[in-house]
Amino acid sequence: MKAVRFEQTGGPEVLQHVEVEQPAPGAGEALVRVAASAYNAADAGMRGGFLPIPVALPHVPGYDVSGTVEALGDGVESLSIGDEVVGFLPMESDGGAAEFVIAPAGALVTAPTSIPLTDAAALPSVALTAWQALVDDGGLQAGQRLLVVGAGGVVGKYAIQLAKRLGAHVVATASPRSADAVRAAGADQVIDHTESDVLGALDGQVDVLLNLAPLDTAQFEADVAAVRDGGIVVSTTAFIATPGDESRDVRAATVFVRPDRDRLEQLVALVDGGELTVEVTRRISLSDLPALHAEAEAGRIAGKVVVLP
Repeated sequence: MKAVRFEQTGGPEVLQHVEVEQPAPGAGEALVRVAASAYNAADAGMRGGFLPIPVALPHVPGYDVSGTVEALGDGVESLSIGDEVVGFLPMESDGGAAEFVIAPAGALVTAPTSIPLTDAAALPSVALTAWQALVDDGGLQAGQRLLVVGAGGVVGKYAIQLAKRLGAHVVATASPRSADAVRAAGADQVIDHTESDVLGALDGQVDVLLNLAPLDTAQFEADVAAVRDGGIVVSTTAFIATPGDESRDVRAATVFVRPDRDRLEQLVALVDGGELTVEVTRRISLSDLPALHAEAEAGRIAGKVVVLP
């Protein structure tokens, strides 16, 4: 089968589009014929060797995947051959940048039926990140106020949609380039962070501050003033310490996405119920994945890219 993998860490040039042996599922596993995988920044981090995720080399990236169950290992009762599935695979294992991938059966759920199977690969880790940050760690509830810093990315737009569904009031920061998309996701107020002082533009403190942007330390610490006493600051930028304020009982939490089959099933149900929009900005072929990594190395990748084998 065809796959893209790297045998050593380094720049995008270490990625190779190669022929490899098709794997076979072991006990508790499924062989999935890949419809698509999704590119995530963490794929580049693992390829570059600067994320603390212990991948075995050679490694195939693409931990978000959608496809069709081709074969099952012993003991798998939750799936059947021919099922269309989507999953967030263990990040240390080979991913879906290939024609086939082995997945733990527990990592796979029935794919959404309201969108193309290829596009479903864009859902798992980013939507789980948003849910875990807002609900599991942030404890966001109906009637509360949420500030999303750096809302123009994919996680930010999922976070806005989920927060509005919960009944929260959402204030979001975004650049002019992404302001319209952030409004379309449901933000009640959009602050242009390139022109306005965020704290000065707020019309009151918030219960939860969700940071998705690579802020400098001083700016991040200043932003904590936006959070009411007893509130929480949640951040997905793990390379920056998340500040709180003990004197006001403002807690701090840093989120790194966790596998959660039940949550993923709920997210799929929201997609099929028309309550959550899956963003796919570009679709590229597997052979173009090294070029996408090179593009990301040179600058930010806008939106969500899925990779078709």
